[in-house]
Amino acid sequence: MTDKIIEPPVVGAPNVFTQDNIGWTPWLEPLKEAELTPRHREALVDAARLRSDYFMLLARDPDILEARTLTDKDIFYNTADGLPRAERELAATAASRFNGCIFCASVHSRFASHHSKRTEDVQRLLDEGVTADLGERWNAIVAASVALTATPSFFGQEHVARLKSAGLTEYEISDVIHGAAFFNWANRLMLSIGEPLPAA
Repeated sequence: MTDKIIEPPVVGAPNVFTQDNIGWTPWLEPLKEAELTPRHREALVDAARLRSDYFMLLARDPDILEARTLTDKDIFYNTADGLPRAERELAATAASRFNGCIFCASVHSRFASHHSKRTEDVQRLLDEGVTADLGERWNAIVAASVALTATPSFFGQEHVARLKSAGLTEYEISDVIHGAAFFNWANRLMLSIGEPLPAA
């Protein structure tokens, strides 16, 4: 029986939740720009993603990447109706904090802070965890997001009732569910194929 070779952790890799702009490195080889076909480029949707090892790795399956990216953009950027962008980002941050995805939590907490102007409350979520008191509306969003993230069967009518009591409409509740569910999946993917890097 041979010993498994275990890669050492990245030196100085972040080990606390932060709103700082940190990096991420894959454990698998991303595509190089020279390897991209027109289909790969189409699937990336946004040319800026050529600079992301994460998206260049996911580009190995362009059909799935394109579906993933269009879903992501619709959940977080299509805010004409439903939940404000800040609270969509709060749902993603809560899921990421619960799952232990330091990189995703850093990205979405920055967006939540930017759009809400409640930087201290967002930082409290990162520092204290998903039971931090952020006021009832945000507490209800976090609780629903965490229940759904733990396992879908933990999310129930009591979470919907609490969200309604906190003033959310049915469309807004739908957005909480979509934001948390998508990032629960995205966290688990990211955690299985790479790790965060120190800030540049």
